Amino acid sequence: MEKDTRKKTKKMILTALMAAFTCIATMIIKIPTPTLGYIHLGDGLVLLCGFMLGPAPGALAAGTGSMFADIFSGYLSFAPATCIIKALAAGAAGMLSTALLKRIHFARRHSLAALTGGILGEAIMVTGYFLYEAGLAAFASGGLTPAALAAGAASSAAGIPFNIAQGVAGIAISMLLLPILQTAPGIKGHSS
Repeated sequence: MEKDTRKKTKKMILTALMAAFTCIATMIIKIPTPTLGYIHLGDGLVLLCGFMLGPAPGALAAGTGSMFADIFSGYLSFAPATCIIKALAAGAAGMLSTALLKRIHFARRHSLAALTGGILGEAIMVTGYFLYEAGLAAFASGGLTPAALAAGAASSAAGIPFNIAQGVAGIAISMLLLPILQTAPGIKGHSS
């Protein structure tokens, strides 16, 4: 009984730490984009949340950490969407990588699982922000009419290349850090 409590407490602490690290990584280096957003290193941590903590706790840590980065950085209108999008990205990445690790058995399986899970997670991020920005732009220009939605989609499409660049950087960062973090005492048992 005590061992289960200790394991749950350790998982909660690791989840909170990953949320904090995700927030910091998102805020520490911000490269502004012409679409009024910014490219950051936080997506690497979002993916690591899913890989190391598993789908549900990873989603909680990634969504919370990313949402607070938006709040602290003055992007309050994006905070609710960021919470959902980043949680879905981390959860999907964690779920897919866990499923792949159970099915494939060769030396580079962790790298393949992380790459595949990362691609899915970042595709969710790019799509999620495109849809949110299109809806936000349509709503701001007069409601959710077909014409406003078309205009919103056209204007939000400009952000897709920047989100893809951020996603590629996130995959690279997560794949570089995952092998290192998996060897850390106390973390190895939590990774997928």
